[in-house]
Amino acid sequence: MSDQVTKAQVFQSLHVRGKPLVLFNVWDPGSAKAVTEAGAKALATGSWSVAAANGFADGEHIPLDLVMGNFTRIVRATPLPVSVDIESGYGKTPEEVARTVARTLEAGAIGCNLEDSFPETGKLREVSAQMQRIREARKAAEAAGIAYFINARTDVFFQAPAAQHDAAMLEAALERAHAYADAGASGLFAPGLVDRAMIARLAEASPLPLNVMVSKGTPALNLLAEAGVSRISHGPGPYRAAMERLGELARAALG
Repeated sequence: MSDQVTKAQVFQSLHVRGKPLVLFNVWDPGSAKAVTEAGAKALATGSWSVAAANGFADGEHIPLDLVMGNFTRIVRATPLPVSVDIESGYGKTPEEVARTVARTLEAGAIGCNLEDSFPETGKLREVSAQMQRIREARKAAEAAGIAYFINARTDVFFQAPAAQHDAAMLEAALERAHAYADAGASGLFAPGLVDRAMIARLAEASPLPLNVMVSKGTPALNLLAEAGVSRISHGPGPYRAAMERLGELARAALG
């Protein structure tokens, strides 16, 4: 437990505004070892990649038992702190989310991503409902005595294409950031947001360190640092790149 406590503290300390923690997301023990050996400071799984690597679609279609078994093996494969993506928490109720978080702690997690949309539809939950889910997740972490990093993901910017992101969506994300901070979240994750100016405004006004995800149109790392970002995730990008390269090698070998 003491090792997990230390890893959690280290992970918290790596979230520095303007000097972002870069997470090249992994999906199994092999990818965890490769990214560790490449010089990573911490690791995080990505739900899309874990699901795809095991033959499932994203959206909590992969059974939680399989997610946890895979994650346990990842933790054993690396000395680094590892955060786990549990999507919407694998629970209809806040209490079920708390039980999921407790399982991640037992598996060695020092944090998680917890999103505020319904896995079935992608639609946003009510702010008050998501706050309760975060509160219960925090209680589970406190019961374990771990400074668990709850990365509160808001899917506000997935509700419309990037070209349609506007000031109203930014305000909606900020409202959720403040509410989630009050509920016990440690960070704000805003995937889908790629506009540099909006990223900077969100980073400046958010009470939580901001995490963005690399995708088409995302500014370069140095620009994200200048914008005040604290964490950069790569999501499904590493898995897709690895599978594309595997396909190239297979085609060359098979003639």
